[in-house]
Amino acid sequence: MNRIYNFSAGPAVLPLAVLEEASRGILEINGSGMSILEVSHRGKDYEAIHADARQRLLRVLGLSEDEYTVLFLGGGASLQFAMLPMNFLQPGQTADYVHTGEWAIKAIKEAQRFGNVHVAASSEDAKFSYIPKQLSLTPGAQYVHITTNNTIEGTEWPSLPDTGGAPLVADASSDILARALDYSRFDLIYAGAQKNAGPAGVTLVIARKAFLDRASDDVPVILSYKKHAKSDSLYNTPPVFAVYVVGLVLQWIEKEGGLTAIEARNREKAALVYAALDAHPGVYEPAVTDKADRSLMNVTFRLKNSDLDKTFLEGAKERGMDGLKGHRSVGGFRASIYNAFPVEGCHALAAYLNEFAG
Repeated sequence: MNRIYNFSAGPAVLPLAVLEEASRGILEINGSGMSILEVSHRGKDYEAIHADARQRLLRVLGLSEDEYTVLFLGGGASLQFAMLPMNFLQPGQTADYVHTGEWAIKAIKEAQRFGNVHVAASSEDAKFSYIPKQLSLTPGAQYVHITTNNTIEGTEWPSLPDTGGAPLVADASSDILARALDYSRFDLIYAGAQKNAGPAGVTLVIARKAFLDRASDDVPVILSYKKHAKSDSLYNTPPVFAVYVVGLVLQWIEKEGGLTAIEARNREKAALVYAALDAHPGVYEPAVTDKADRSLMNVTFRLKNSDLDKTFLEGAKERGMDGLKGHRSVGGFRASIYNAFPVEGCHALAAYLNEFAG
């Protein structure tokens, strides 16, 4: 098997060991005589997988099962943009949102359907090329929402903001499990799994139980956090295969040494690529100039001479690299180097960047 260097922003590269184990599970799981695609979501084979993934996720994040719960939902982060305010933001109430790019503004627009939204800070003035350092918070806000990593723009919160005691909520779709943080600072985290945690099809919601207690009861049952928590994410059929693979990814993270080891490798990978870009300022223009705000997951850049964009991509493909084209809304290039992306691939991209620059 000849695996290329897949820089796709998502669905993204998965660990080879996980793919190999998942392929066996597709044929048969736990000696059951059935594929993971065939077992009942209420049967003992899947129940064990479901419980292990939930417990393992909290353990990897350093969170207590007494204080936090995990939900396995569908709909991606896009559904969470609406589900969050539907549960926690009523007419006349206010939530604070930090606007750091395209996914943040989508979350803001959905929240505005349910209550007052105060934009506590924005980096729109500089085309979202930095993370705001000062927040204008609303006293008594229901929650403060951030997007921890901005996949399109290439910025990432270097540290978590002080919310003045208000619940901190985050869309962590593209850097969940990428670094060691104090995750107990969050009251609720949601993340589409298809970048760092597993395949497309499952959305992770990690929530403080005391925060969930505040959720509205006057919402459609299928959109109720309380209902999903009470049902252990089994109110309707969960995305069984995707949850299974998330569990395998979590096992892989623990074998690799946990989030501290994962973060160290992610920093090494990002440093290789950023160093090559910065070494040739006449050729490359990194999208994020403030190095402290640069994403470990999504390295975004442009060529000073955009006429060479096609040539650059063709050369990358010849060298076994794919997925480097930037998002259609901003153009340029994006190297997504998530947890499972190998260090060797970053060495290869850095070498190509140096070679292309001449």
